Amino acid sequence: MDKRMDGEAAVGRVASSPLIPRKYLLTFILITTLFALWGFANDLTNPMVAAFQTVMELSAAKASMVQFAFYGGYATMAIPAALFIRRYSYKHGVLLGLGLYAVGAFLFIPAALYEQFSFFCVSLYILTFGLAFLETTANPFILSLGDKQTSTRRLNLAQAFNPVGSLSGMAVASFIVLPQLLSDKRDAAGQIIFHSLSEAEKASIRVHDLAVIRDPYVAIGLVVVAMFIVIALTKLPASAGARVAVGEDTELHAGATLRRLWRNSVYREGVMAQMFYVAAQIMCWTFIIQYADRLGINKATAQAFNIAAMSLNLCGRFLGTFIMRYVNTRLLLMIFGICASLCTLGAICIDGRLGLYSLVCISLFMSIMFPTIYGVALEGVKSEDTSLGAAFLVMAIVGGALMPPLQGAIIDLGTVANWPAVNVSFCLPLICFLLVTLYGWRSLKIDSTGKPSNTNVVRKG
Repeated sequence: MDKRMDGEAAVGRVASSPLIPRKYLLTFILITTLFALWGFANDLTNPMVAAFQTVMELSAAKASMVQFAFYGGYATMAIPAALFIRRYSYKHGVLLGLGLYAVGAFLFIPAALYEQFSFFCVSLYILTFGLAFLETTANPFILSLGDKQTSTRRLNLAQAFNPVGSLSGMAVASFIVLPQLLSDKRDAAGQIIFHSLSEAEKASIRVHDLAVIRDPYVAIGLVVVAMFIVIALTKLPASAGARVAVGEDTELHAGATLRRLWRNSVYREGVMAQMFYVAAQIMCWTFIIQYADRLGINKATAQAFNIAAMSLNLCGRFLGTFIMRYVNTRLLLMIFGICASLCTLGAICIDGRLGLYSLVCISLFMSIMFPTIYGVALEGVKSEDTSLGAAFLVMAIVGGALMPPLQGAIIDLGTVANWPAVNVSFCLPLICFLLVTLYGWRSLKIDSTGKPSNTNVVRKG
């Protein structure tokens, strides 16, 4: 009876607590803009894999090293970012993140000049040092800006603006970058003619196309510098940040923190689920162009399908945030995982436009996964452990670095058992979504303290 009353009281707090307290509204708005900034970089970069593959004449596996460099930066810098934030503050973490973001973006200028694929990868690697700082800072900061009972909903709302940035990045890629790529010109049969040109003609086109790829990164670098100035001149609430990441009265004992995190099964499995989710997300959004290319669709047109996918993702974020007022977030994660798996099966098994439409629809059900896994994993983590706990969840983004090259290698096979290899390659995201679904189910059975859950699955508002 007591547990039931506690559960009902918690539901009452969810219904009565403001999602964003008035005193934190300006901070919430400023920090939420960061979600759009890294969303822009993520989804401007995804179609660049296909662009580099053509203009630099690379295999799909080697071209996907763009993603290895991009998401490898998260793995490298997440823990240092957490320690930096713990030592200083959220604001310092944001400023350093924005600074590294701008440096990486501006490095595209010499990269285009020297025409070295490895130089572009290094530029992206440094750029994502900044993104690692921003994500390690922004996610727990948003969680802290209000009642803990509404933290996962609040993070889902903030994360809903990530697709806004993503759509902007996709729009730039679709309407500015990809249509201008001379290397993607095709003959009447829909085949790329770049590979049949002379070396002199290829060299001239390469200079042009790399400059086209460079320009949007330089532009976003200027926007990031402007955002740096705004944040630097704004006073952020130290009290909200101190509760979670700074720990003014709490000395950091890394060994004890790691032991507590490891013993927390919801957190431990959440890190793994996050790694597989990000891997699935990056594979679905990176190789949608290759999927469409096999159907004779050029890159600029194929990018329109990416925009449709991201639009569905954006709708799913707002819809999911609303549904979470009434449905347990862990149950919703499990349901969305099942739906994403079914859509992925469609992309694998259906050859043609219908398979492409199934691939696009996956994004609707990916919408709530990242912030929900993040919020659920941190629910039972002690406040003094949150900065490192958040860092490992950001570090899990390395899944986006590890899996795309493997999928690219499958695509390079052409066919597998007489079936298009690009279709078969989506078995990898399918496995990832099944594991995310399993995490939703397991976390539903276990509350944030690691004990069997007795609370109601459906919340009444």
